[in-house]
Amino acid sequence: MPYRVDLSVRVEDALAELPDAGRQEVMEVVATVLVRRDAWPAMGGWDAAVRFGRRSWVVFAAYPDGIDVLDLGWAG
Repeated sequence: MPYRVDLSVRVEDALAELPDAGRQEVMEVVATVLVRRDAWPAMGGWDAAVRFGRRSWVVFAAYPDGIDVLDLGWAG
């Protein structure tokens, strides 16, 4: 089943400023989040969760059809 990923404007701007390695790692974390639906926070509410990569993190909220990425970071 395909899921949707929405990026907040803040996240789109942050991704654009990352070097290629950072952008790649963040997108890998997002992909991991999508396949680990059991790790999603409660859907449709104000709950959010954080998923970590080697040097990055992604904050997201969940909905029945996908996730909203609210914030991200990369320690490069």
